[in-house]
Amino acid sequence: IIGLGLYDEKDITVKGLEAVRKCDKVYLENYTAILHCTPEKLSEFYEKEVIVADREFVESGSEDCLSLALEHNVAFLVVGDPFAATTHTDLITRCHEKGVKVEVIHNASIMNAVAACGLQLYNFGRTVSICFFTDEWRPDSFYEKIKANRDIGLHTLCLLDIKVKEQSLANMLRGRKIYEPPRFMTVAQCASQLLEVEQSKNEGVCAPTARAVGLARVGARDQMIVSGTLAELAGVDFGAPLHALVLVGETDHVEEQMLTFYAVKESTPRLPPPAAAAAAEDQEDS
Repeated sequence: IIGLGLYDEKDITVKGLEAVRKCDKVYLENYTAILHCTPEKLSEFYEKEVIVADREFVESGSEDCLSLALEHNVAFLVVGDPFAATTHTDLITRCHEKGVKVEVIHNASIMNAVAACGLQLYNFGRTVSICFFTDEWRPDSFYEKIKANRDIGLHTLCLLDIKVKEQSLANMLRGRKIYEPPRFMTVAQCASQLLEVEQSKNEGVCAPTARAVGLARVGARDQMIVSGTLAELAGVDFGAPLHALVLVGETDHVEEQMLTFYAVKESTPRLPPPAAAAAAEDQEDS
């Protein structure tokens, strides 16, 4: 199981690349995170055919892969680090149950690269996931975890939802293998959802003035880091995915200097006001 790092085909380690080139089959897990390059680009750089493994394959249909691994060398490629998602821990457990020998090759992930924003890793508490709200489902269990971190002065890393090869409820109920277009939560969407939950909780954890840092495309040349209040970040355009958000706890002098360096500026890209965005959509429709 090989970590690929954060951005493109060249983020793999030398040890990881050597292992890939020795394998008979190479699978790419492609739903807990994404790289900013195509599977074809990976195949070209690694000099091996890369087979995309979606959620259905990894969580329920990977028995053939495990059986193959009993007799052959099989690489399972993971964006970031192999142990940054519980799905991959489950895969290792299934390998052990089948008697498949496992070697793990680590790499950078958002779990450690988040320190690029200037906040110290040892000052982070429990990480939370923020899911897309729907009309029927608006989960807020993350709120108490953020509050628990804040109460002891710790920062909170928020991992933002991605939807890759997902079915609508209607298609799922009808058993139709029709998938929705990919969606990636933005920092602005996350900030807006946190502010919405705060309106009902009203404990000040995710207040408009709460300090936060937004990150986009960490590890890329065009990575973007902006610090400000939740209200400010809800209006910032962070561009292409993947995004993450940090709610700031207690800070030391060096952390404060970094937050000032990344603070919202006049030149920071802004999203159009809601009214303007709605008007633009209407113009496109017409």
